[in-house]
Amino acid sequence: MTLHLLSLDDRLFVTEYLRRFPPETSELTFTNLYSWHNTRPIWVDVISDSLIVFAETKMGLVVLGPPVGSVSLTEVFREYGSQISGAERIPKDMIADIPLLPGVTVAEDRDNSDYVYLREELATLAGRKFTKKRNHINKCLAAYSCQYEIITSELVTECMAMQDRWCAARNCKAEPGLCGEYQAIAETLYHYQEFGLTGGAIRIKGIVEAFTVGEALNPSTVVCHFEKAMPQFQGLGQLINQWFAKNNLSGFTYVNREQDLGIPGLRRAKESYYPHHLVEKVRISLSGSSIE
Repeated sequence: MTLHLLSLDDRLFVTEYLRRFPPETSELTFTNLYSWHNTRPIWVDVISDSLIVFAETKMGLVVLGPPVGSVSLTEVFREYGSQISGAERIPKDMIADIPLLPGVTVAEDRDNSDYVYLREELATLAGRKFTKKRNHINKCLAAYSCQYEIITSELVTECMAMQDRWCAARNCKAEPGLCGEYQAIAETLYHYQEFGLTGGAIRIKGIVEAFTVGEALNPSTVVCHFEKAMPQFQGLGQLINQWFAKNNLSGFTYVNREQDLGIPGLRRAKESYYPHHLVEKVRISLSGSSIE
């Protein structure tokens, strides 16, 4: 294979690599790679029976995530040389073989560390540390008649309509990040059945007011791609989180809820659910260096 821009035609072969070499980082699902293509073009190639993913950035192409296969990062750097400027979203425990040469720098990337939780804790919210979460949920259930539904292809249109209302309330057009997220959610929902996703939605008075979508990342872990709740319903965000873990994810041990992107409020929210661990990541710069 030669280096080329990711397309829907690549879904089966990418998915097969991810099945053979189950990833740990949230970026490495076909859904995540493809759905953000409007704001982050993705390129792929295969060397030594390993799938290599690249992101198109202002600095040129960078390796995105670890190789999917047995090839090492050093071998990837040697193969592509000056075609790439570095690597991003690399698990911290995978950099031991990176040579410390002039021009090669490694920096921690806390903002893109994945938060990984025990599914059982998210589903039950048992114990004193989750008292506030249970209180929010109880207030929501006392104030509103909430009905949970597994997302099917028939429900996708209603979820997208809710996303339109959510964006109107948040003025997404004024925030580039939310605009990019809107496009990614639209792509994800449009291909919901094709991509083999799982999701849940909550109706209040017959109208979808919250939804969430995820998929298997590896045999023990599910990754949650998106979670949205209309802001006027206090406790609805906590409720959709719990009901999704309880009703959709019973076959998994862990739930990867992706990164906080360095956003203070998002970091506090993710930390408030007491992650089991973080998938720590680094950025690698190859500026001015050749690895031989």
